Amino acid sequence: MLTFSREQSLGAERKRREELVSVKASICPAVGETDFLLSARGGEKKGGSGTRSHMMWLILIYSCTGGAALLYALYRWVIPAAVQYHGGLALLWHDVIVERMLDTLTQSTRPQRLLGAVQKNATRGDPRSVVRAIDHFCRHKEWAMNVGDEKGCILDSVVTEVNPHTVLELGTYCGYSTVRIASLLPPHAKLITLEFNPDYAAVARQVIAWAGLEEKVQLVEGASSDWIPKLKEQFGIKTFDLVFLDHWKDRYLPDTKLIEECGLLRKGSVLLADNVICPGTPDYLEYVRSSPQYKSQYFKSHLEYTKVEDGLEKSVFLG
Repeated sequence: MLTFSREQSLGAERKRREELVSVKASICPAVGETDFLLSARGGEKKGGSGTRSHMMWLILIYSCTGGAALLYALYRWVIPAAVQYHGGLALLWHDVIVERMLDTLTQSTRPQRLLGAVQKNATRGDPRSVVRAIDHFCRHKEWAMNVGDEKGCILDSVVTEVNPHTVLELGTYCGYSTVRIASLLPPHAKLITLEFNPDYAAVARQVIAWAGLEEKVQLVEGASSDWIPKLKEQFGIKTFDLVFLDHWKDRYLPDTKLIEECGLLRKGSVLLADNVICPGTPDYLEYVRSSPQYKSQYFKSHLEYTKVEDGLEKSVFLG
């Protein structure tokens, strides 16, 4: 009886195994039991490889995103903050590296981008809104070497004090200081501004026109050394009440001497020179401070839109 039960049990076990193999074969008829199991294990391996590939892509994306965020932070905040107090580094960063990079990326120039900011944000015919638009652009978007808002207030005070009827500006750039000066001039006053770079001059004309000051301003393209001897003849100018120097720093002294030689200064005429500390004009400062022909005063300030020390030198011609 016991033997019969054991044989019966073995038979039942054999039958269950056959049924299991049959079920596996029906699920995957092209393979046997061993092939079915191997195939299942291969599927697990394939799924694991896909997961690892997905993880690698995610890591790459996160790395690129993090790197881009770091580079933007360096460009937008870290480096500008680091160069705020160093004149040479500030000029190298803003006036060389950033300008060239943005010129390449945007296929435009800094003056053109500045003009776009004026046309977008300033009210046509309102000089002060033009000044505010440029200051906002230079502080929050892209630095530019205008006289700037801080030194611009000093410029305004000197113009108001002198109340000139004839003004000569050397170095127009984009017309920022031209707009500041012209907006404070009395009726029938004349401002002649000289700009060597024709691309800057083209933008400056549009900025001046947007401010509604084209009737007060005569913008002349060319080298200051060529034009200064011709100003009397070309524009009927006898002398200038105010001369604002803001062009090439190595031209401050030779152009001042040329202005003197051409008899364009009268007793009481005022020379106002920007950037006398940064980038600096040591030969000019030595001349006007030591010459008995001038009485000079220094206005301490900062390089436009930075914390770098700079200033304006006001020199009254004594004759």
